[in-house]
Amino acid sequence: MSLDAIFFDVDDTLFSTSEFAEKARHNSCVAMIEVGLKLELADLMSELSEVVSEFTSNYDHHFDQLLRRIPRRHYKGVNPAILVASAVKAYHDTKASELQPYPDAFDLLRDLSRHEGLVRGVISSGLTIKQAEKLLWLGVYRFLTPTAIYISEQIGINKPNVKLFRRACSDLNLKPPRTMYVGDRLARDIDPANALGMVTVHLKRGGRHATERGETAPTYTIGDFEELREIMIRDFELELPPPRPRAPVEGAPAPAPSAEGADEPADADGPDVEAPSLEGAARSADPRPAGER
Repeated sequence: MSLDAIFFDVDDTLFSTSEFAEKARHNSCVAMIEVGLKLELADLMSELSEVVSEFTSNYDHHFDQLLRRIPRRHYKGVNPAILVASAVKAYHDTKASELQPYPDAFDLLRDLSRHEGLVRGVISSGLTIKQAEKLLWLGVYRFLTPTAIYISEQIGINKPNVKLFRRACSDLNLKPPRTMYVGDRLARDIDPANALGMVTVHLKRGGRHATERGETAPTYTIGDFEELREIMIRDFELELPPPRPRAPVEGAPAPAPSAEGADEPADADGPDVEAPSLEGAARSADPRPAGER
């Protein structure tokens, strides 16, 4: 088979959104307590989780709403703007230290970028600036085809609408059977891409959507991007460096020697709170209700 393009989902595909969101929530709550909020960390994180669940992860004022639902006595004498700003700063500090791609995803994208004739893109749900920022924070934008970035808000079509995938193929004059899509969600990633006739790859790496089901089966199921590298070499004859040996599973028996005497490598088989964009972060530091700004 031949391949003209490969598109990726972003969240919980190129990096672990679930792990990052948990660290960012934790660090933001700790920061608020450090500047004067008198509330147990576990209680504060639980309240923040409710805010995210009720207002969605793409809301720009999670921390404003968090303070509105906490009795004022818990931060008496502290300017609410300082509390919100401390949380926003901690979130962005966490971005700088923790927002990193899966190493095998980064390596594969880098190696694919050496194939100039292969379109390398993104089809992602979310707010335009937030998703674009992630590509820059993750350091993967340089490996992508600049015209092959499709973000739902920017296009006006959201997953699982097959029109989002059709738009990407139409704009770039791609034939779906020669176009691959990699995502972690069966219903929102795999089903619509299958409906268009794309080659679909389901990444099963855990995360908040690991138990979701879909209506159709993916072309391939992988546990990491080294498996995808194998597929692209074997089934699509792409010239890529060979897969790296997988780390042995702890407690597993040592691999038996091969006929040549060499050891064969072991075969290893939420709602998140989104930081405001740079513009949204500035707005979040204003404690007044939105209607009074």
